[in-house]
Amino acid sequence: MKNQLVYALFVLLIISMAVGCKYKTKEEAKEMIKTSKTEDSEAPKGMVWVEKKTFLQGAKESDSYAMPREKPAHLVTVDGFFIDITEVTNKQFKAFVEATGYVTIAERKIDWEDMKKELPPNTPKPHDSILQPGSLIFNKNVNAVVNMENYGQWWTWKTGANWRHPEGPESTIEGKDNYPVVHIAYQDALAYCKWANRRLPTEAEWESAALGNNTNTIFTWGNDINQLNTNANTWQGVFPTINDSKDGFEFISPVKSYPPNSIGLYDMTGNVWEITSDYFNVKYYQELDTTTPIKNPKGAASHFNPNNPYQVEHVMKGGSFLCHASYCASFRISAKMGVSLDSGSDHMGFRTVATPSMLNLKK
Repeated sequence: MKNQLVYALFVLLIISMAVGCKYKTKEEAKEMIKTSKTEDSEAPKGMVWVEKKTFLQGAKESDSYAMPREKPAHLVTVDGFFIDITEVTNKQFKAFVEATGYVTIAERKIDWEDMKKELPPNTPKPHDSILQPGSLIFNKNVNAVVNMENYGQWWTWKTGANWRHPEGPESTIEGKDNYPVVHIAYQDALAYCKWANRRLPTEAEWESAALGNNTNTIFTWGNDINQLNTNANTWQGVFPTINDSKDGFEFISPVKSYPPNSIGLYDMTGNVWEITSDYFNVKYYQELDTTTPIKNPKGAASHFNPNNPYQVEHVMKGGSFLCHASYCASFRISAKMGVSLDSGSDHMGFRTVATPSMLNLKK
């Protein structure tokens, strides 16, 4: 099984960080944007029901930070579903591991023969001392940067970093049961979902949940960026050298440290990125037929990222404690980035969803 070392050795050079609707009038589009109320069954513990609704997915018209991969905005209709109130926590993931004996990708021995299949041809094999289990962590000791395009300046490959040891082998999650679990790869999240009878959200479901009772806003709380620091754990100051911590936390924070959105969901913005089930394809929105609302979209049929052509990537949403306007501005609902199947870091986690049919409930 491959390991996140792909990031440490090569992805710092190829990470994709850089990254209207066809209706007659705006009034027609606005008329289509509405919610559909249904009678609510009792939500499973730790989850909340997201009503079926039609909403505008993708970049909003007034969003000055929107990237091409978020455009064009388009109407989608998403059926109702349950979603975790918070990101999956250390406590929850620990229960899964204790019940199943599961070993995450960051903890597994690295198979070079398997790994090189997703690397450029003729990539030389690193020394065995480097081919050790580990993960990416943010370098907290950066004093200055030469070029903001060189992401290797603030990322460090840490042997022994994993969900139990988020900053390396000497660190621990003791006393951090209510923090989001991190260093979780896509495959790890799927394993947890299978055990918990859950699944990962689609990107459209994630945006529906993040919007809450809204249907056309940039942020989870509305459209006022001045409310960012009171609603989300992001970066303030000068990225990546100075974090003023005006939001109360310098780095990762416990879940529920900030107000929930309008339907009671915490940390849909900031803290840690959240994995979805959709392929990451920078051309997906541009190739859609937006003449009518798309019902329950499942994302692109294939992955495509010209900056990382050798690996399958999935969409991650919500941004993290590292998001800053000068860097990724991913504290917006429409923002997205790609992450490979076997890659994790100290600022990526996940939350799960369930449908009434999965839980044998009538809806």
